[in-house]
Amino acid sequence: MLSRTAANLFWMGRHLERAETAARLLDVGARITLLPNTAEGYRNEWESLLRASGAQAAFAERYGDEITQENVETWLFFDHANPSSVASCIERAREGGRIVRTALTSQVWDALNSAYQDLRALERRSRGQLDPAMLTDFTTRHSSTVRGAINATQLRNDGWHFINLGYSLERADATARLLDVKYFVLLPRVEFVGSGLDNYQWQVILRALSAHRAFHWAYGGEVTASKVADFLILNGESPRSLLTSLYEAVWHLDGLVRRYGAAVPASASARAHETLEQLIARDIEAIFDEGLHEFLSWFINEVASISNAVHDDYLSGRM
Repeated sequence: MLSRTAANLFWMGRHLERAETAARLLDVGARITLLPNTAEGYRNEWESLLRASGAQAAFAERYGDEITQENVETWLFFDHANPSSVASCIERAREGGRIVRTALTSQVWDALNSAYQDLRALERRSRGQLDPAMLTDFTTRHSSTVRGAINATQLRNDGWHFINLGYSLERADATARLLDVKYFVLLPRVEFVGSGLDNYQWQVILRALSAHRAFHWAYGGEVTASKVADFLILNGESPRSLLTSLYEAVWHLDGLVRRYGAAVPASASARAHETLEQLIARDIEAIFDEGLHEFLSWFINEVASISNAVHDDYLSGRM
């Protein structure tokens, strides 16, 4: 496969998952605004989303100090100047799919194109008719449709590996960033740990990741910080956990190594295996002792390193 084709398939997967992440961030923000604020932490809940997503500086350049719900909604969903907005990501995913149209089934292309056309219709509607719940539902529904078409109709060849590798790496990064929102909303204070406010905020994260029912199937009982963190970080049965996402990335990278053999370096696969081993070696108590924010920052940097290695191995023009 040409590296240009591989790159478009890889980034198509990443952009679709990134669009869903932006929409889920909106859902987190809307739910957190219903909670009472605390004496510490970021007073503006919407600012917490920008900080966790790493977009505060770019947002400030465009909107200044006006960190309001309307501005953040526009930034995360509609603003084409934001490369990680839902609108930008769906547009780029569709354009990438158009470029490699012959590598996609008609069902995948139809799902991609429908998402783009429905987005354009949504952008023409009055903002007063839209709310974060509707925008989140729109994005997750179209994302699920495209993902279903990919898994139901695409040949299990190297192109399929590249699409799903993009999905899994982006999902690993997204789950870590959504977990980090909890840190930025309520900075660690002993008196709040285990409180009703603390536990409700963890439930907000679960619901934003569509994981509330699955969590109760897996753990039952009350929602606690250690249980939720374990579910979203180390539980291999949780579909959005860091461990599951990394396992999937490793599996797809190993599939590419088997296909290309010695013709392509395997540095991305080696780096992913190393990160996976370090993640498996941790338990949730050790993660909290290290500091959840510090651990998540380490993991996000590891995912970025793996992504850079994928680019060097497969997408830089040497294939």
